Amino acid sequence: MGFASRLLAMSDSMSMPGPVGRRRKHEGCAMCRSRLVIPCGSIRAIGGTRQGVAVSRLLMSALNTRPHEKVSEVQWVIEPFRLHVEEDLRELVGLLLSANFFRPEAGHMQGCVDGSGLNELEGHLHDRRRKVTSLTACPGAFIAPLTGPITGAVAMANKKDATPENVDTIPRQILPIPDAKFVGLTTYDAKDPNTNYPPIKALRPPKAAPNVLIILVDDAGFGSSSAYGGPCNTPHFEKLAANGLKYTRFHTTALCSPTRQALLTGRNHHSVGMGAITEMGTSAPGNSGVRPKDKAPLAEVLKLNGFSTAQFGKCHEVALWEVTPVGPFTQWPTGSGFEHFYGFVGGEANQYYPGLYEGTKAVEPPKTPEEGYTLNNDLATRAVTWIRQQKALMPDKPFFVYYAPGATHAPHHVPKEWSDKYKGKFDGGWDKLREEIFARQKALGVIPKDAVLTKRHDEIPAWDDMPADLKPVLARQMEIYAGFMEQTDHEIGRVIAAVEDLGLLDDTLIYLMIGDNGASAEGTINGCFNEMTTLNGMPAIETTEFLHSKIEDFGTPKAYNHYAVGWAHALCTPYQWTKQIASHWGGTRNGLIVHWPNGVKGKGELRHQFHHVIDVAKTILEVCHLPEPTIVNSITQAPYEGFTMVPTFNDAKAEENHIVQYFEMMGNRGLYLKGWTACTRHRTPWKADPPPPFDEDVWELYGPDDWTQANNIVAKNPQKLAELQRLWLIEATKYNVVPLDDRGFERVNPDIAGRPQVITGNRQVLFQGMRVTEACVLTLKNKSYSVTTQVTVSEKGAEGVIVTQGGEYGGWTLYCKEGKLKYCYNFFGIEYYIIGADQAVPAGDHQLRVEFKYDGGGLAKGGDVTLYYDGKAVGKGRVEKTQPMGYSADEACDVGGDTGSPASHEYGATGNSFTGTIHWVQIDVGEDDHNHLITAEDRYRIAMARQ
Repeated sequence: MGFASRLLAMSDSMSMPGPVGRRRKHEGCAMCRSRLVIPCGSIRAIGGTRQGVAVSRLLMSALNTRPHEKVSEVQWVIEPFRLHVEEDLRELVGLLLSANFFRPEAGHMQGCVDGSGLNELEGHLHDRRRKVTSLTACPGAFIAPLTGPITGAVAMANKKDATPENVDTIPRQILPIPDAKFVGLTTYDAKDPNTNYPPIKALRPPKAAPNVLIILVDDAGFGSSSAYGGPCNTPHFEKLAANGLKYTRFHTTALCSPTRQALLTGRNHHSVGMGAITEMGTSAPGNSGVRPKDKAPLAEVLKLNGFSTAQFGKCHEVALWEVTPVGPFTQWPTGSGFEHFYGFVGGEANQYYPGLYEGTKAVEPPKTPEEGYTLNNDLATRAVTWIRQQKALMPDKPFFVYYAPGATHAPHHVPKEWSDKYKGKFDGGWDKLREEIFARQKALGVIPKDAVLTKRHDEIPAWDDMPADLKPVLARQMEIYAGFMEQTDHEIGRVIAAVEDLGLLDDTLIYLMIGDNGASAEGTINGCFNEMTTLNGMPAIETTEFLHSKIEDFGTPKAYNHYAVGWAHALCTPYQWTKQIASHWGGTRNGLIVHWPNGVKGKGELRHQFHHVIDVAKTILEVCHLPEPTIVNSITQAPYEGFTMVPTFNDAKAEENHIVQYFEMMGNRGLYLKGWTACTRHRTPWKADPPPPFDEDVWELYGPDDWTQANNIVAKNPQKLAELQRLWLIEATKYNVVPLDDRGFERVNPDIAGRPQVITGNRQVLFQGMRVTEACVLTLKNKSYSVTTQVTVSEKGAEGVIVTQGGEYGGWTLYCKEGKLKYCYNFFGIEYYIIGADQAVPAGDHQLRVEFKYDGGGLAKGGDVTLYYDGKAVGKGRVEKTQPMGYSADEACDVGGDTGSPASHEYGATGNSFTGTIHWVQIDVGEDDHNHLITAEDRYRIAMARQ
């Protein structure tokens, strides 16, 4: 009897489930109804279904695996498959490769059951009858006609050196990878010649895995970079695109924290608890600000598979009550899979005086602004150093670097040599700029030739309607931003150049995302010199005359500036709206450049398939030949929710696989389905008016041929709108979007929102060396308070900062100057109220105290200040006005010095440490609290600014 006949006879004697058809969901074993497939990638049986069944059954027989073996995973036969087996099955696949049982064809694998390979296969299988202890498989599915990408062990067959030795044999679905147990002779004496243990091998990813570099620019609209027709010169972005791919329909979530958590986990933002920014977390699962344990971040998965991992720049995925010096640190970068972190934790950072962390330890910038320091430059330098060091020590170990500078988020800080390049280029205003960008976008092909420029909404004023005396200030705002973006491009270029200098550029997959949302319209209609005035509800302080007087200081360490709404709208050309508005492409469509010469053959090509930020993680796993893990740190994992982008890498006409995607942010919501979009704008970022009830929102409908969402056809097709609205609700329910939550004050207030808060009560004690965020300190605004400290002063006298909160753009500080105690209240950097003692602090142990007696009668009022030595009044004065809601978006409360920018102009940014010993500092707040007068809109505005 021939070999093929014996296969058929063997198959007929085996009990198997029913046939598995093309693109049909596998029903599982007849006995246990488990649903899984042999995880060997895209395998197709040739020579007839019956012969295919025979081979699958022979393999199962050879492996001693029962058809009804229970497994908990549910999958579609046509999707990429999981691999969860012991080493024997991996080795068997390698043997099948060497026997030509698998052969590559058009990027997929074919299983040949009627060729000469069967004779060789029979011999290999004869000696491979070993028990597979954990097989994610149902044998009958092995012969299903399959399409899709190759994963697992057979992925190596795509490479010319596909041999059993090069096939990855490590089971990677359970992470950390379980230790291999030695089974063999254990000798008494290590010198015994029979002593033989396998060598310890350093964990590495599969050999074909490239380095991975994700770059995420902050708050950049689709039309900001010159790579996408924008006015900001970005030559390094353009160079990367010229040697890679530009995606024209890539999408984010419309807001910072949600986009970043979705990117880093491969799941929708509500699925990972990030429905909005961390500062607005509630007890609802979709808005908690807490990443679920069953959705491990990509960095953790890559680290546990043998990558070196590092993050540089912004981290805004940490729950507000966890941003403390004592943690918990489970959601910090080093608790989320990154072995190294250098950057800041929060929504934004001062580019000249950032609050930096290395790992979880607070550190100071290496230079001052006067010495040329900017955060953009610092982050690039640190990233370059780390990459070089990593490759110098472990050249065979790929890296995963996540580079997320705070640029180009406000404050827009950049040295003048960058912003002065754009002098006069924006004098024509934002309406003219939109038209110029639109024309360049058509020429570049990033929008179709027949695309329509969307109309400017009435909520956004026309340039011609702006006051003539304000226009020079407005133009300068845009000059600053453009210089900021160009500097960002330059520093990112340094990082890429370092990779190239090491000879690694061709084998490094680079994802460059130009924006985590649309351009920011949070700078108000006029823009601002100090963002904190607007966030505190006091924009009238910055009159036109005031702004004119500061025009040369925009972008410098003296400013904390943001541009006007009109510029943000222009930088989202050609789309409607801006950041926060998830309903429309202006808030969610961002430029994406993919560069990987070893895997992407096209140069300077465009890709128009719809994709979303949740697709990135899934794509990286596939490129690295890694399976989605089923268990991470003993927690069973939920599936990834994105779709692979790999088919588009080398096929511009690849079929679109991400066919449906919901959008939602603070009630703004939309749905994409096969080119159709339905959307409704619920609220506007720069308007404080309360939003309408959800059911009163007006929905819009745009067809597949409407690239820019310019022609609302809802009146012509109400049935299609109803279909998409129903589907939006289905998707929203699936991914924890409901209940919808557009509350302002209630979400900011932790008691109502249902989240923990670090500090409660009316008293707090701090100690020397502490540096904590504003959220970690009792609120001293709109009320009376006292600050008391016990110090030891040397014979040389007292000098330096005892305790401070805030910085150059607003705050207060208690310090000694020329031996005397002083208190300074800094009102937005505009007015400094300084009260000093009339005598020096004597040497020895003393209790120093400042009391602030609030005037009352509303918010932002003044108060009387009294200074004490050991209970004796030594100085009195007045503070005429105060900041009602916040001192700063990123400055700290420091004990024993003033990090960041100085809160008083009487001491500098460095060299301000207290010369004596501070034993403790105690803060007590009074009962005359006027914070109840702050409106819900006020609290919402300041919270949303921190993203």
